[in-house]
Amino acid sequence: MGFYDRHILPFMLDMAMGAKPIRYQRRKVVPQAEGRVLEVGFGTGYNLAYYDPNKVTHLWALEPAREVRERAAKRLEANTIPIEFLDLPGERIPLADDSADTVLITYTMCSIPDVRAALAQMRRVLKPSGRMLFCEHGKAPDATVERWQHRIEPVWKTIAGGCHLARPIPALIAEAGFKIAAIDTMYLPGTPRFAGFNYWGSATKG
Repeated sequence: MGFYDRHILPFMLDMAMGAKPIRYQRRKVVPQAEGRVLEVGFGTGYNLAYYDPNKVTHLWALEPAREVRERAAKRLEANTIPIEFLDLPGERIPLADDSADTVLITYTMCSIPDVRAALAQMRRVLKPSGRMLFCEHGKAPDATVERWQHRIEPVWKTIAGGCHLARPIPALIAEAGFKIAAIDTMYLPGTPRFAGFNYWGSATKG
């Protein structure tokens, strides 16, 4: 891992993930989490401020990048929810079957190398009565924007930690065996359209 990945990229991701439109989206989704929660892609801990501590009994924070996780220190100081870090990639979640009441994934599906394998693992650890909550950017519905997504993506992945711009989020969730219970979409204001089409909602184990 080079200097850029160790020092520049974590700073850039922290700034991007704390942008006002992204924070607004987190407020819509994260407070719905309850019980024993697995957060896939904990990152720098931006979601901590939006959990309801009266509803969440335990938080598994899956974040394999130590350099990213270290930037969460100040947010962890204010956290009151019991938290346990998991530092393996999302494709190999070290939890037993049917462990989590909630699986939360926000702005992470874009950068998981084998996203299908990761989603299969999320479904495996989710209880039959549980929910997966998601908030992701992905494939735009407009053909012109989608074409630009594919044009830009090779360079974008290099500078943005492997982020894919045009992943079809609902299709990927459904292919993994989840049943989407609710979904909303929009272009986020104040963000470039090629990176700003957002999907958020919930899914059951199906």
